[in-house]
Amino acid sequence: MSSVSALNTLLASSSSSSSIDLSQILQAATGASSTGIDVTAAVNAAVTAAQAPETTWENQETTLQSQTSALTQLQTDTTNLDNDMQSLNNLTGPLSTRTVSSSNSSIVTASAASGASVGNHTVVVGSLAATASWASSTVASATTPLAAGSFTITAASGNPTTISTGTGTSTLTDVANTINGDNLGVTANVITDANGARLAIVSNTSGSAANFTVAAGTGGLGFSQAVNGANASVTVDGITLSSASNTVTGALPGVTLNLLNAAPGTNVGLAIAPDTSQASTAINQFVTDYNKAIGDVNAQFIFNGSSEGVLAGDSVVRSLQSTLQGALGYTYTPSSGTTSVSSLTSLGISVNKDGTLSVDNGALSSVLQNNFSDVQNFFQGPSLNGFANSLDQQLTSFTSPADGAFTVDLQSISTDYSGLQTDINNFQTNYIVPLKAQLTSEYSKAEILLQQLPTEMQQINSELGLNTKSGG
Repeated sequence: MSSVSALNTLLASSSSSSSIDLSQILQAATGASSTGIDVTAAVNAAVTAAQAPETTWENQETTLQSQTSALTQLQTDTTNLDNDMQSLNNLTGPLSTRTVSSSNSSIVTASAASGASVGNHTVVVGSLAATASWASSTVASATTPLAAGSFTITAASGNPTTISTGTGTSTLTDVANTINGDNLGVTANVITDANGARLAIVSNTSGSAANFTVAAGTGGLGFSQAVNGANASVTVDGITLSSASNTVTGALPGVTLNLLNAAPGTNVGLAIAPDTSQASTAINQFVTDYNKAIGDVNAQFIFNGSSEGVLAGDSVVRSLQSTLQGALGYTYTPSSGTTSVSSLTSLGISVNKDGTLSVDNGALSSVLQNNFSDVQNFFQGPSLNGFANSLDQQLTSFTSPADGAFTVDLQSISTDYSGLQTDINNFQTNYIVPLKAQLTSEYSKAEILLQQLPTEMQQINSELGLNTKSGG
């Protein structure tokens, strides 16, 4: 079959398809254009046109990815705000922390656990707890050989332990190591001064119950007691207590006293008060996180000249916006009596035109200093059912990992994305890849035939007796 016939056959078989650019082939055949076909470019152009549905799906995937990113950010914003609410509603949180001030911090200081009762107390430190200690007689140095002998350490429990010197424990350092290895409730060290070296043995705990004795036996080391173990004596609000330690717990519920100096007859005032600084920080953090959340939500509904945010049509986002805005209208009414803090406005918190909040820290500081219990009641209510709990419950419906609105929404978007990706993969496998192979084959055949066509045309002209030369 001649190239002309083959080309006609190829064109005829492809006439019902748009896969081969006929005008390009005809131009090449008549010499009106290039003498060949760029197979790669032609195939790519045809495939690109055929991929129009896939392009649409990919654009939809891009939108879903943008929605996922924006929704995840809102989920983070809402979670942070919800954490603030849970903290403000916690009995050990920032509204329950306490500060303790001392009228004489050189005698006694104190710290209070969250929720400790607010109030004023009087403390008198009669004596400090003491830690029992003994010292040996002096030898020349820590490495001076000791004469053979022994001594006995008797713990407060009455159990004696005999320590030998000379053989195997020939120096003070050896003796100290032996004592420390016997777990006697004491610690031995070698101390050195201008007079020489001595063995110091100190109880591991203070108080009279930890007192111990050291009795010299045979040999050269003698011992004397440096400090007798004793309990501290402290009077709190007129009640005298004895403590084995200078760190006293139990005198006041939730309060730890740190006794620093004995001062019999000196009254030291301790004032336990709410930690207004931590409360202020927590309330300001709530405002900051609220502003981030409402700002990111509102941004979805701002028309930028051509479109709104990618979540403008998302019902979850609209619901969140309504929830955040509605929360600002919360009002606390005590079951009995009155309160100076019934709303956010009472705390010096105001709403701006864009829906965000502002804090008048001067007003907030004043209400925290003068009406702290009212602030606490506003957020926590009489039984953890105030503003913080109210907003927490609403936000949890969005943030719950199991069935929260964000979780459900993100799962739905993920499902849609997976469906589109499956369609794209199937379209590529079942249509685009076979089409590309088919077009490559057809264009390649056309290219080969076109390369043979000039020779075939000359042969036909010769057979017909046509003279292609000028002047014939």
